[in-house]
Amino acid sequence: MIPTLAFGSTGHHSTRTIFGAAALSRATQDEADAALDLLLRHGVNHIDTAASYGDAELRIGPWMERHRDRFFLATKTGERRYAEAKASIERSLERLRVQQIDLIQLHNLVDAAEWQAALGPDGALAAAVEARQRGLVRFIGVTGHGVDAPLRHARSLERFPFDAVLCPYNITMMQNPRYAADFEALTALCAARGVAVQTIKGITLGPWNDKERTFRTWYEPLQQQPDIDRAVAWVLGRPGVFLNTAGDLRLLPKVLDAAARAGARPTDAAMQEMVERQGMAPLFV
Repeated sequence: MIPTLAFGSTGHHSTRTIFGAAALSRATQDEADAALDLLLRHGVNHIDTAASYGDAELRIGPWMERHRDRFFLATKTGERRYAEAKASIERSLERLRVQQIDLIQLHNLVDAAEWQAALGPDGALAAAVEARQRGLVRFIGVTGHGVDAPLRHARSLERFPFDAVLCPYNITMMQNPRYAADFEALTALCAARGVAVQTIKGITLGPWNDKERTFRTWYEPLQQQPDIDRAVAWVLGRPGVFLNTAGDLRLLPKVLDAAARAGARPTDAAMQEMVERQGMAPLFV
């Protein structure tokens, strides 16, 4: 089984590996149900989806009718204005077939202009706060991609007491001195304030560039179990963070298996050996 950890100050103990439901964006219901069986076998108790993940919310809806009490349920809105975000949240509730979402997140809020709009008086944050007041959501978070995400999240936490953040974390990103410094500052701030830290792109090999895209992830993933084991153990070897699984169902069993067996954190030398052998490169520069 995968260990659990307090998810910030929410009172929920989430499995340290969270199901990233982007993997359901183009899945059939049968494929989704097979994924649910796998999650239940590993004891995964936290699902992270988004309004923009294709059919993912629709695929999760039938699960919630049977297993709502077993999962901390998170989704996201990519809207930046109040009215559109309010409609997005209400639509997600319908698609997920629930009366309440545990965590609503402002999706990929990194661009400066979008950040100002979303956190302004007529922005998406106002819709999320209103939804919380109405009992439609319990907690509010913010997510981001790219090298600016940790710094932007830290600024977001100065504007509003978000309950959770999400950003990339892998060996090649942390070899960027600027990104590493911003990530360390963010995680220290989150630890002091009881904010949950979710990480993505943990098994990234690098950008696809001109290669044929053989997985539905928008980055090229590590594929061999020993390499995935090492990457997952490296992420989970950092105290206090969560690992969100990759956006292709074919990778899900490998990531969950790696998480269930993760032991000591690989050494810097072991990680560098994998970086050089696989030709790993940062997804964001």
